[in-house]
Amino acid sequence: MSDYTDLLKSKMDEASFEKLTALNNAKVNEFVAYAIELGEPDTVWVGSDSDEDVAYTRQLAISNKEEAKLNIEGHTVHFDGYFDQARKKDVTKYLVPADATLDSKLNQVEREEGLAEIEGMQRGAYKGRQMLVRFFCLGPTDSVFAIPCLQITDSAYVAHSEDLLYRRGYEEFKRQSTNDHFEFFKFRHCTGEVDERMTSKNYEQNRVYMDHTQNTVMSVNTQYAGNTVGLKKLSLRLAIRKADKEGWLAEHMFAMRVNGPEGRKSYFCGAFPSACGKTATAMIPGENIIGDDLVYFRVIDGEFRGANVENGIFGIITDVNSADDPVIWDVLHKPGEVIFSNVLINAGKPYWLGMDDEIPSEGENYCGEWTVGMEGPNGVVATPSHKNARYTVQMSDLVNADPDWDNKSGHPINGIVYGGRDSDTSVPVREAYSWEHGVCTMGATLESETTAATIGAEGVRNWNVMSNMDFLSMSVGRYIANNLNFAKDIKRPTVFGTNYFIKKDGQFLNGKLDKAVWMKWMELRVHGEVEAIDAAYGRIPKFEDLQRLFK
Repeated sequence: MSDYTDLLKSKMDEASFEKLTALNNAKVNEFVAYAIELGEPDTVWVGSDSDEDVAYTRQLAISNKEEAKLNIEGHTVHFDGYFDQARKKDVTKYLVPADATLDSKLNQVEREEGLAEIEGMQRGAYKGRQMLVRFFCLGPTDSVFAIPCLQITDSAYVAHSEDLLYRRGYEEFKRQSTNDHFEFFKFRHCTGEVDERMTSKNYEQNRVYMDHTQNTVMSVNTQYAGNTVGLKKLSLRLAIRKADKEGWLAEHMFAMRVNGPEGRKSYFCGAFPSACGKTATAMIPGENIIGDDLVYFRVIDGEFRGANVENGIFGIITDVNSADDPVIWDVLHKPGEVIFSNVLINAGKPYWLGMDDEIPSEGENYCGEWTVGMEGPNGVVATPSHKNARYTVQMSDLVNADPDWDNKSGHPINGIVYGGRDSDTSVPVREAYSWEHGVCTMGATLESETTAATIGAEGVRNWNVMSNMDFLSMSVGRYIANNLNFAKDIKRPTVFGTNYFIKKDGQFLNGKLDKAVWMKWMELRVHGEVEAIDAAYGRIPKFEDLQRLFK
């Protein structure tokens, strides 16, 4: 500690210094001190789990003009730069030591070369700003699932988003710091130069680099949450490697409770690429959501159990309306903390594509001041709200959240669901013959047509193994083998495949809420209460059962 005391004290007030040193963790102090030396902030603020520190972060995002208040109490809006609206795969890379190997299909750069590049971009990036030090936890705190995380950023919007999306982790650091093998994930983000709207200016120099040897993610010249909220998909890449070493699984899945006959509770997890119905499935009316994006699986007391990694939802808002998404619609229209991003704002009210209300012909959006028909900087006519516009809310604000969603032991998983965007091939629902059949023919071979959630052409059919292809940090073969071999000695969940997007003559053949029927059928199947037809590539429902369920 003594090596860093003078440096830390020179940048922090007494309260922040005391919060940091109370953790009594040399690795934490070292990471914070290096960020100070590299980024050269004017001041450093350290946050704890207190409500006061969470409120400070939220207010700072407003004071810094990274967010603006809206008409409804607690609602704010954030804008990303025009070209900073989604994950950018080509600049998201693994740092791989010269003497090590990583699967050749993964985007990577030699570690020392990559470190030199990104640290060169981050050097001095905090000048004139306050550096924020925040502590969060992936998975339920005080549990076998818990992974402590240290986020360093100069963006209050990033830290505010994490306050909604993740469990507070300062006390978890205290709890685990006494362990000689204490390991935590580290994230260092620099917004970079900003324009007059406080959005990252030099997007062509955006970098997101992952040093898996140090459990560290570094990003620069970006604000989009998928690139900067370290505990999201960036941490998933680190968790996949950690799970590989320790014998558990980290998956890109929702978790939900499907309510069966006579009050029966059945738990399902599902992997769907972005904008393919994952959140909508987890939010089906009449069922209960546990989480919409990330799940850790472990064997606990002889059971296959899964835990929601997160504390909230960072969801795509396009096509959210009162008929198809009543719970989310309600949260987005009542007082409480909500961060809207990249929607249209007119007179303090947010508007987005596919909502109930008529959208105004002008306002402020991801382009700046917008009028209908205007072109964006790339010459393309700009939609009023971006197709990948988002909302950020807390689990505790959802009326259909499972009251036991934060269970420290997770939940016993009855079924696993794999689904993608497939316009002409797969049936709406089918059941695998076995765990191995499901992993191989529904998870490992999952294909999906691209959407606005990633940069590039839409509608292109891509292979997306278990909806995790973008986030793998090892070879596909090893990742699939880990799934095949997991929990071999216990009863494993039934595996299902779904497809909500089959079309004929350009029209969808099912409605948005039909997914409720497929989930009800799966719930009955895992308990052996309905029969199925062998369709040669899995089992499908009988007509009379679907007829009854649709009624």
